Amino acid sequence: MTELEFLQTEIFKDLTNLNKKATEAKEYKFNEEDFAKVLERSEYNGLGLYSITTWLKRTTFGTITHQDQSKKATDARWYNRAFITMKKRQEGLTFAADFKVPAKMMARLNPVAVTFDQTSEEE
Repeated sequence: MTELEFLQTEIFKDLTNLNKKATEAKEYKFNEEDFAKVLERSEYNGLGLYSITTWLKRTTFGTITHQDQSKKATDARWYNRAFITMKKRQEGLTFAADFKVPAKMMARLNPVAVTFDQTSEEE
């Protein structure tokens, strides 16, 4: 399972992607209500967010990164606070995020097939 497949099945499930041409997770855009669910599911699953980008009428409105907030990408406090700040600043925004899916989670989702050599060595 790829990172995008995980996000599509666990985080974006039953939500409306407003960018029909999206090929990467960070290109998926959501309205305010759906993005609140994205953040809730991300926190529940232990994901991090590198940045949140907003648009107003198809024009970039602003971006906030975890570095701007001096927080780790996996600290849900920064992205929840950034979301509240952005939605208070302007109504009618669309939201997108650049996600950090932990390597350990991806390893659990993609177990490595272990094969053993069945031939015995002869002396």
